[in-house]
Amino acid sequence: MLHTLTSLFIIIATSLFFSSSVKAELQAIDIYSVKQLSELIKKNEYLQQVKRDDCQLVQDIEAKAEVLKEPLYQFLWGEMLNTGTCIKADKKRGMTLVLDSANQGSNGAMYRLARYYDEGDLVIENKDRAIQYALPAAAGEYVPAQMMLVRLFIEGHGSPFDYEMSYRLLYHNTFDDNVTKNKAEKLLRQLAKKMPQSVVERAQRGKY
Repeated sequence: MLHTLTSLFIIIATSLFFSSSVKAELQAIDIYSVKQLSELIKKNEYLQQVKRDDCQLVQDIEAKAEVLKEPLYQFLWGEMLNTGTCIKADKKRGMTLVLDSANQGSNGAMYRLARYYDEGDLVIENKDRAIQYALPAAAGEYVPAQMMLVRLFIEGHGSPFDYEMSYRLLYHNTFDDNVTKNKAEKLLRQLAKKMPQSVVERAQRGKY
């Protein structure tokens, strides 16, 4: 009898220990700061991070997106809905939230919408709409949007009147790594072939 009670006590104590440990682990994860989320979006790691956090922040993310209407969280929550990350997919609501984020000036959201229209993913492919969303993100010094814009112009989409501006924005930006820098240089060389040399030189002289 004593042996049975001792064994039961050990089982209960062990259960409480692991329960406390799990609870402590769950509480250790804080909601992302604006700076953290901005970096995750810039690196295209936002959905992976939500998964790495074992989907523990779903309710916090939803509240910041749906109740507080914070643009970066609208974008994150929208993309979670679009992809079914940690929640049931709802692409209609997801796209609405990404658009709301873009309308509040999120470069990441504008670039993502540009990609959707460029690739024809979730929406009908429309290169003009892609350029429409890429332009303000590019003006906001968002390198991925600048590179997309230059590529679309190289492919013959959009207006030649925007070539100089897009060339200037990408040419005068700063790059996080040499791979991206080399890709930008290649794109700029291709776009330069579609522009008069005097215009290329003017774009290279000054940022504004």
